Amino acid sequence: MISRTSTQRFKAAPSDLREIAKQLGVTNILEGSVQKSNDHVRINVQLINAVTDAHLWADIYDRKLTDLFTVESEVAKTIADTLQAKLTGSEMTAMSSRPTEDAVAHELFVQGRHFLALRRDDNLPRAIGFFHQAIARDPNYAAAYAGLSEALILLPRYTGAYPSETRPQSRVAALKALELNPNLAEAHNALAKIALDCDVDFAESIREFKRAIELNPNYAGAHHSVIACSNSKSFSESKPAEAWASLEFGDGPLMALARSDRSIEEGKRAVGLDPLSLINNADLGWDYFNARRYDEAIAKFRKTIEIDSYFYLTHYYLGEAFLLKGKLTEAIAEYRTAVELNDEPIALALLGQAYARAGRRDEAQKILARLTQEAKSRYVSGYSFALVLTGLGDKEGAIDALERAYRNGEGNDIYIIRVDPLLDDLRGHPRFEALAEKILPAREFNSQSTASK
Repeated sequence: MISRTSTQRFKAAPSDLREIAKQLGVTNILEGSVQKSNDHVRINVQLINAVTDAHLWADIYDRKLTDLFTVESEVAKTIADTLQAKLTGSEMTAMSSRPTEDAVAHELFVQGRHFLALRRDDNLPRAIGFFHQAIARDPNYAAAYAGLSEALILLPRYTGAYPSETRPQSRVAALKALELNPNLAEAHNALAKIALDCDVDFAESIREFKRAIELNPNYAGAHHSVIACSNSKSFSESKPAEAWASLEFGDGPLMALARSDRSIEEGKRAVGLDPLSLINNADLGWDYFNARRYDEAIAKFRKTIEIDSYFYLTHYYLGEAFLLKGKLTEAIAEYRTAVELNDEPIALALLGQAYARAGRRDEAQKILARLTQEAKSRYVSGYSFALVLTGLGDKEGAIDALERAYRNGEGNDIYIIRVDPLLDDLRGHPRFEALAEKILPAREFNSQSTASK
């Protein structure tokens, strides 16, 4: 089953089902329409083999608005029977479950997930607003709490919100979701991200990502993240007080341990589950980048830009790959595009690093001064300062910034310190190696990276 993030791109009447099926990597497509009148709905659905254009099944449901979940369950079971699909016990349970009794709350939740997936511009605050509205309608809506937690986790990275303000809220929301539904994959995925991004605790992050995938093997988000943490201990014995589990599993723990083959495997799994997800595709390219497979990374980034050229993250990822290929002009162009699309500090820092490496030190210094000024009124990570300072050749200053990031628990930026190509200039420096040892002990890193080969 393909994620809604990808299928919603075709919510208008499709003209070429075969092409849509090709883009999504599926054989069968379920078409449907909903007509609403007061508290009643008419739902028309049909299952089509997109390759042969054969109609496998169709039906019409006239129900009350409050019966939508029952209809969803009936449709899902009928499709499974029609396709002779073998369902697991957890899948059967999921199909028959009712996440909320409030149809309006569910509609608000769906809108929240939509804006959460978009990320850029003001979409995360909008997602948070919808999740809050859904919770106000139904205080026992576990999935809405999980969505709120995930949006809050991402807020500092995309909007400059202070982690010290969003992290506690994110943790409370995730724990509330788990209290309401201990078997909600999205709640475990949120806790996994909190463990990695806030607590820099690899072991706990791995456990939660694996639990999310176990509960819902088709949850693209879990496969997204689990990569960096697998089979590792926490970053340190004394931890500072943050698509989508598979891609996140791949992007996180596995990548940090240089288990690049498994990381890329999980990233591909996430893209397979959600083929048109911008973040899944971009982060799979980033997996290639951190594995130092730059040509493959560039190819993936370009394909992602074809899906949506306005997703700023893909542009700065592409700039990173160009930078490491020695294509400074192309890197600077992509970084500039990223900064224009989203005024986000790390994209600006990457531009500053590229300017410095291109010999345009005055421009790099101006960006460093701008980041320093912005840090007085918004969150600017220590890693962002480290990028510019590394480009300028100030290794001591860069390590100072990374140590500050570690003290502040900025795990999202530094958990891949052992493999990050952008920090290669610092490798071998005693202070840098000491910091890397605190974050991920060499014994753990070497044993896991060797095991993956």
